[in-house]
Amino acid sequence: MSAATGDSLGTGTKTSKVSKDHKKPTEAALKGAIQLGIGYAVGNLSSKPDRDVLMQDFSMVESVFLPSEGSNMTPAHHYPDFRLKTYAPLAFRYFRELFGIKPDDYLYSICKEPLIELSNPGASSSWFYLTSDDEFIIKTVQHKEAEFLQKLLPGYYMNLNQNPRTLLPKFYGLYCIQCGGVTLRLVVMNNVLPRAMKMHYKYDLKGSSYKRRANRKERAKPSPTFKDLDFQEMHEGLYFDPDTYNALMKTLQRDCRVLESFKIMDYSLLLGIHVLDRRPLNRGSRCDSRRGQKVLYSTALESIQGTVKDPEPVADDETLGGIPAKHRDENLLIFLGIIDILQSYRFIKKVEHSWKALVHDGDTVSVHRPSFYADRFLKFMGSTVFKKLHPLRGASSKRKRGSLHPVRSASQEFLSAHKDEKKEEKKAQSMDNLDGNFYSSSKQPDLVPRPTVSFECDRNNEEDLEKSEDRRDSSSTIALDDPLSCLSRSQTDSELDVYL
Repeated sequence: MSAATGDSLGTGTKTSKVSKDHKKPTEAALKGAIQLGIGYAVGNLSSKPDRDVLMQDFSMVESVFLPSEGSNMTPAHHYPDFRLKTYAPLAFRYFRELFGIKPDDYLYSICKEPLIELSNPGASSSWFYLTSDDEFIIKTVQHKEAEFLQKLLPGYYMNLNQNPRTLLPKFYGLYCIQCGGVTLRLVVMNNVLPRAMKMHYKYDLKGSSYKRRANRKERAKPSPTFKDLDFQEMHEGLYFDPDTYNALMKTLQRDCRVLESFKIMDYSLLLGIHVLDRRPLNRGSRCDSRRGQKVLYSTALESIQGTVKDPEPVADDETLGGIPAKHRDENLLIFLGIIDILQSYRFIKKVEHSWKALVHDGDTVSVHRPSFYADRFLKFMGSTVFKKLHPLRGASSKRKRGSLHPVRSASQEFLSAHKDEKKEEKKAQSMDNLDGNFYSSSKQPDLVPRPTVSFECDRNNEEDLEKSEDRRDSSSTIALDDPLSCLSRSQTDSELDVYL
């Protein structure tokens, strides 16, 4: 058995206790050791009884040495000897149970087939491995990040209990593999961008502008990851229906407040865009991988708050949990999640911000105090990246025309009632004239008294003026009765009243 290597070294570095003739393990050997180590840790944990998570469980570390020839506690294997450390095993078991991950499914996903290595578009030196069923991402982290995550676990535990629907990373395990002079600290997380869905655009967004453009090397890749300035040039914003937009922004606001309370900054929003109108869903040989989904709240649609309508079935009813959106005339599926949350605003980050602020505008650099970073992040996402889909102009004009209809009906009812009152008054006046002048006018029944006619005409003219003013004030497009015809009708009515 070889001596255990130290635990204070960074990712992918050689230890000082390695002998000169010791060979560095190959990539395949490292991936095999990762799978074997996680499988052993989860299997060994199954023998421990279930119980409530205690405070000391978050700081617990279990260490075991796995020689290639095996031992009475460990199986034999064909990889170099390595040491496995498992951080907070009981706490992470609770997290997996919270998301509905059974131990057998967890082992099946990680250990069944070889891990798939992914490229890293970020500035960190992390390595990424993807499980064959698209469920889990295994990411290497630095010593400080692993230490910070372990300190973060009690607050993370409280947040998940209050709100399992979140866009924050879902951590399922934290391990350390020391093999052949290489120390790898690994965190198992949810996969934000499923490989089974072709991403026509990928973005890493922070809300800052300083050096936030993909370089030439990244642009030359088959599937490049663009940044903030690229998004503003290539897209005018992604449009969601009001319910989806409100749910998405509510989730982002809640998550940013949690990160701010932990003094976390420099995180990103990983955004994948699939254009539905461009071609049918491009699913490879692993298209059935998410039919039996193992993880709760793992898709983008499940991760946002509120009641959101499911997207309409596309192709053969496989959207893989993408959020429906629109850009211009294109229908989209959006996949997103907050990543890189293990950067706390420590002394080194404060120095970095101060140095960059001397050369550039301090508000444009990505490194900033947590409160300012969260506000800038939310403002950029809510106004530039995500936008609320307003109704079409045609629909709004129809609603406006429809909304004028009751007003026009009310005005017509008022005018008709006003006419009826005038008619009643004219009838009463004509009857008074008949009662008062019956005997004097009996010899000339076909003559209408002049004062009455002139009075009625004046009244009709005033009514016509009022009606014309009402027409000018009203926004209705319905033409009112012609004042001339109204006048002739009123005169006819008055004449008929005289003959009664």
